[in-house]
Amino acid sequence: MTNETKPLHGRICLVAGATRGAGRAIAVQLGTAGATVYVTGRTTRERLSEVGRATETIEETAELVTAAGGEGVAVPTDHLDPAQVRALVDRIDRERGRLDVLVNDVWGGEHLLVDTFGKHTWDIDLADGLRMLELGVRTHLVTSHTALPLLNRHPGGLVVEVTDGTDAYNGTHYRENLFYDLAKNAPIRMAFGLAKELADTGGTAVSVSPGWLRSEQMLAHFGVTEENWRDATKQLADFAVSESPVYVGRGVAALAADPDRARWNGQSLDSGRLAREYGFTDEDGSRPDSWGFILAKETDPDTRVEDYR
Repeated sequence: MTNETKPLHGRICLVAGATRGAGRAIAVQLGTAGATVYVTGRTTRERLSEVGRATETIEETAELVTAAGGEGVAVPTDHLDPAQVRALVDRIDRERGRLDVLVNDVWGGEHLLVDTFGKHTWDIDLADGLRMLELGVRTHLVTSHTALPLLNRHPGGLVVEVTDGTDAYNGTHYRENLFYDLAKNAPIRMAFGLAKELADTGGTAVSVSPGWLRSEQMLAHFGVTEENWRDATKQLADFAVSESPVYVGRGVAALAADPDRARWNGQSLDSGRLAREYGFTDEDGSRPDSWGFILAKETDPDTRVEDYR
C-alpha cells in the first residue's frame, strides 16, 4: 500500500497525551494508516513529568509514528496550561490549516492512585484527589475548548475521549476512589455532550476505553514485559484477558478511517467492541473482550477467560 492509498493519508491528527500507553499506540496506528500526527505530553528527552518515567518520551512516540508510515510531530505541551494549548493549536493551523482528528488521552495520574482504592474519600489526600481531576478532566476541557474551532473548520471531524471503563460498566459500578471515578466518568459524558454540539458540523464524538491494558506501567507492576506478559497470569489468572496498547490503537484508527463513523456519535465504545465491528485483532492475533469478561464473571463466577480472548 502506497502512502497515497492509505486510509488516513492527508489527515491531520492531534493525540493529546501520547507519551506512553494507549495514547502512544493510538498515535502510531494513526500513523500506520498514513496520518500526520501531532503528539503531545510533558515528558521529553530533556524534561521529566511528575509521572516519573524517563523511559518514554514524546520524541520517541513521534519517531515511531514516522517509522510506521505516517508523519509524527512532537510538541511538548502541558494541557493544564491554556496558553501552551493555544500555541499548539495555532502551530497546527499555521503548518497544516486543518485538524481532522482530536484524541484526548491526557491522564498521567496513576502515581496518585497508590493504596487509595477502597479508601473513604475523607481518608484520601485532598490535593492528590483534586490533581486527578485536573489531569483527567480539566486537561480534556482545555484541549477541546481550544482545538474544536480548528477541527470544525472542515466537516466530518472526529473527537475521541479516551477513558477507563465503558458507560455500561462505569454507570453501574463505583470505581473505588471518588476522585478517580469522577475523572473516568467525565470523558464519557464529555463525548456525549460534544456529540450534540458537533452534529451541526457533521462531526462525531465518542468515548473509547481500552480493556485491561498492558501499558508500560502495568507490565512493570507485574514485573514482566510485552514478550513474556503471560507469566503474570501465574500471579493473576484473569490477566489472560488483558490486551496490548496496539489493540485500542487499531480501534481508534479504524474509527478515524470509517466514512460512516457518525453512527457511533455520542456512544461509549471499547476496544473489544471495535474489534468485533471492524474485524481487527491484537498483535498476537487474539481478540480480547476485557469488559465483556468482567461483566460476565459478576453473574457467573465460572466464566472462562478463554471464552473472551
